[in-house]
Amino acid sequence: MKIRPFRLSLLGLSLFVPAALCAVVLFLIIYSGQAIVFNGLGFLSRITWNLGNLYSDPVTINGIQIPLGANYGILVFIIGTLASSLIAILIAVPLSVGAAIFLAEAVPELERSRPRWMPPIRPALSMLVELVAVVPSVVFGLWGVAVLVPFIGKYLAPSGNGYGLLAASIVLALMITPIIATTLLDSLMQIGKENRESAFALGATHFEVVSKVMLPMVRTTLIGGIVLALGRALGETMAVLMVSGGAINILPTSIFSPVSTIASFIVSQLDSAESDPTNMAVRSLAEIALVLFVITLAVNATAKLLTSGALSVRNRK
Repeated sequence: MKIRPFRLSLLGLSLFVPAALCAVVLFLIIYSGQAIVFNGLGFLSRITWNLGNLYSDPVTINGIQIPLGANYGILVFIIGTLASSLIAILIAVPLSVGAAIFLAEAVPELERSRPRWMPPIRPALSMLVELVAVVPSVVFGLWGVAVLVPFIGKYLAPSGNGYGLLAASIVLALMITPIIATTLLDSLMQIGKENRESAFALGATHFEVVSKVMLPMVRTTLIGGIVLALGRALGETMAVLMVSGGAINILPTSIFSPVSTIASFIVSQLDSAESDPTNMAVRSLAEIALVLFVITLAVNATAKLLTSGALSVRNRK
């Protein structure tokens, strides 16, 4: 059998990404092994994160050295991550769908009546939406600190300074809206004219054409865009860290409560964790990263099932 270098190079490149991912996961499992053994399943259900006394001699429990009084629980951060991402999706999806439909359906109507000297509107608006997706997250965080947080603290929150779950969710929603909108817009633009014209010929209104013909045809793409956006929201760090309030050891009681997400907590606690002479705090942070990976994997697996179900229903029709 003749071996072709080009095919081998393609095979190596295709295997590089899954191999790198497996290497990262394997490192997290090995590095956090002692933390997994020490923390047990209570790691997911406890709400207290306590580094213990870092200035006294460590104690040994089940052959593992930890600081005196150390206790690690991440339920607060799991709830903060899921709640902020869910609220962000609930805000972003209607905005994204509306923006995509406006660019695909309403803007062409406006362009027909524009003066000849005026440049096309849709390319400029589409580029503007895409540019929002490349804005650095720290810029969204600064906007949140300077504008959004004071607004929430003054006009919306019954008490508090504006930092909290709502601020984090709104910032995340603004960051993920372009991802869903651009993905959906590309799919809407690919729908053939005959599908729209057939619906109009049957007497459907423009709203019915969009809601009952076009959107069902791009359902799978919409789900895929939402999953991409949700992955961005789950892993976002700096912007959330700047506006979430950084709550530790306290569960949120309202949408205005301060929270911490998994990603933002890892960044905020890394310096203090490195002062642990037993290295258990850093290993526990690695375990948190492993939990975030599992959550992201579960979200993508659920989306795969949803898209597969949508495709099977379409094929039966």
